[in-house]
Amino acid sequence: MTFSSQAASQRPTLAAARKTRRWAALVLAAGLGLAACGGGTSQYDPFVPGRLLVFGDEYSALTPNGRNFSVNGVAADGNIDCASSPIWVQSLAGIYGFTFAECNTTSEPTPKARMLAFEGAKVADVTAQVEAQVAAGGFRDRDLATVLAGANDILELYGQYPSLAEATLIAEASARGQRLARVVNRLVGLGVKVIVSDLPDLGLTPFALSEQALGGSFDRAALLTRLTTAFNEQLGVSVLLDGRFVGLMQAQLRFQAIGRFPPSFGLGNITTPVCTVPLPNCTTATLVPVAASTTYLWADDTRLAPGGQAQLASLAVDRAQRNPF
Repeated sequence: MTFSSQAASQRPTLAAARKTRRWAALVLAAGLGLAACGGGTSQYDPFVPGRLLVFGDEYSALTPNGRNFSVNGVAADGNIDCASSPIWVQSLAGIYGFTFAECNTTSEPTPKARMLAFEGAKVADVTAQVEAQVAAGGFRDRDLATVLAGANDILELYGQYPSLAEATLIAEASARGQRLARVVNRLVGLGVKVIVSDLPDLGLTPFALSEQALGGSFDRAALLTRLTTAFNEQLGVSVLLDGRFVGLMQAQLRFQAIGRFPPSFGLGNITTPVCTVPLPNCTTATLVPVAASTTYLWADDTRLAPGGQAQLASLAVDRAQRNPF
């Protein structure tokens, strides 16, 4: 057979191959179009929780009568309005239409948000909070939990300096971060979706600034930052980093960014407390003169004002809506 006749004999084959490739491309395009329109078998099913369970310390806590450890709103009649100045977990619950029994302004017969956090809780207490929930009926399909704790641990450790060397305190802060990660992983093992926050930088608190003034040449605020970082690093590397189960809020990075340029976050004061009375008794009627609590980062020496709570709320809502739970 000559070359020309051989080439002619291959033309149908080459034409068929081209036709097959064009057809495959059309089929693929059609499949992608179906997926974009909600067709196919692998469409994304957004996670909608059936309940919200809150574990941690006073950064997340409401008292039984609805007071928070930030700045409480006041109603026209002078009573506390527990919904007008929400803390971050209330804002998160709100996107699902959930309320807490401690602030049940809609008279829900069975509130779907449950408060297990309490003032003064440390990592060991959060472990106990989770086990108490297991003993009280456990968890259900489509439960969402929040976990934020460790500030009281860091303050406890800092209080032991200089009786204990910094290296010893850093090692213990790291260990406590690992323990909190185990709590989160325990929740995942129980079938719960978890939004966990690392700690805001405690070296940026009014408490740290006042300690710095007493520290002479030693930078005590920097020590609080190092303790916070040690805790957060071990929490971050030890928790199950799988977006199907865990959403990690990086509060330390957010608060350090706030420290560099507060106006970008709508904040005007990040160094002094806005409250003039002890928490949880602080209200919009007990603030420093001419203060808007939403522009303050701190309510007292270590706890967040509404401006700080709003930053946590922003991180939490973003994780809840972006994670592929």
